[in-house]
Amino acid sequence: MSRTITWAAAILLVLLTAGCTSNSNAARSTPPLTVQTVQVQQRDVPIYGEWLGTLEGMVNADIKAQVSGYIEQQGYSEGSVVTKGQLLFQIDPRPFQAVVDQARAQLAQANGRLSQARAHLLEAEAQVGVAEANQGRSRLDVERYTPLAKQQAITQQDLDNAIQNNLAAKAQVQAAKAQVETAKSQIESAEAEVQAAHAAEETARLNLGFTHLTSPIDGVAGAALQQVGSLVSPAAGTITTVSTLNPIKCYFTVSEQEYLDFHRRYDTPERLAEERRNLELQLILSDGTVFENRGRFYFADREVNVRTGAIRIAGLFDNPNNTLRPGQYAKIRFSARSVTGALLVPQRAVSELQGGYQVAVVGAHNKVQIRPVKVADRVGADWIISEGVQPGEQVVVEGLQRLRNDTVVDPKPYVPARRGEAK
Repeated sequence: MSRTITWAAAILLVLLTAGCTSNSNAARSTPPLTVQTVQVQQRDVPIYGEWLGTLEGMVNADIKAQVSGYIEQQGYSEGSVVTKGQLLFQIDPRPFQAVVDQARAQLAQANGRLSQARAHLLEAEAQVGVAEANQGRSRLDVERYTPLAKQQAITQQDLDNAIQNNLAAKAQVQAAKAQVETAKSQIESAEAEVQAAHAAEETARLNLGFTHLTSPIDGVAGAALQQVGSLVSPAAGTITTVSTLNPIKCYFTVSEQEYLDFHRRYDTPERLAEERRNLELQLILSDGTVFENRGRFYFADREVNVRTGAIRIAGLFDNPNNTLRPGQYAKIRFSARSVTGALLVPQRAVSELQGGYQVAVVGAHNKVQIRPVKVADRVGADWIISEGVQPGEQVVVEGLQRLRNDTVVDPKPYVPARRGEAK
């Protein structure tokens, strides 16, 4: 019995020794995990912001009828480029031409009456001259007869007749002068009539001109909202719109806080104005592409919207091929500020856990340390790390899921996947 127990113990000892040796060899033969890493980069980076914008024409001219009538011609192709002064619509001009002709006739009649009144004035002035001459002769007769009557060289009846003739001549002079004043009044009345007729003619000519609806600007004309044969009037609304598209405006809104933050960085109006001039705006279209031409700051609106707490900003973009059109939605992107000495790691290297962020740092002897970090802005495919890493440290980009603290890894340089290639 004693010998049997001894042999069993010996066999168990041999088996345990063999098992420990096997486990130790297996542990020594397990290779470290292969991970891909990048260095923490430190550099100055611009911080870009994006805002939703709406495109508007630089000038949007609404074409409306200023007189009532029927459209008899459309002089442009919808959506085409038109030039200033080009005919867009023709309203039937015949009623307005008739009014012009009537106004011209009334003007001619008024001018005729004015000429007649002037002729009457000349005639009245001539009568004044004749009356004054007659009165002069009768006055001389009175002056000559008075001493003769005292000398009884003539009868008193002759003197009395001369005096009466002089009084009658004076009355004729007054009557002739009254005719002159009457003629002058008639001239003033005729001149006013001429002016009224001239104004009526100008109004009629102006209304006739309004039957030609022309483009006030160079631009692109929109769809015709009224067709040939439609009755239009000043109350009928817009018939079409012509927009100047080069350059084209993009309106976008920024919050009051963003607006104040931008302005507080510059201590003088001159520096602020210079920074605005130097801003380069990018336009991201609805399909995700970036418009080829960079934009520039145009203006900031005069007020902050009390309902939204935002202020409207406008940018200008050169649009030589009229690619951009009013009403399009796009994103405006530009760098409003820069971060000096920012620490950058790829977004793929940062994992989120319960509202916090962490990275895996490869330290001495290729051991991994899981660190909490604080993230700031995103810059492209990178995070700016405000706290938790140092420049030049290696952080794991691929293989994070299998890592724990003190895991020994085999770090390899991170190779980003090509576009369209799964990682």
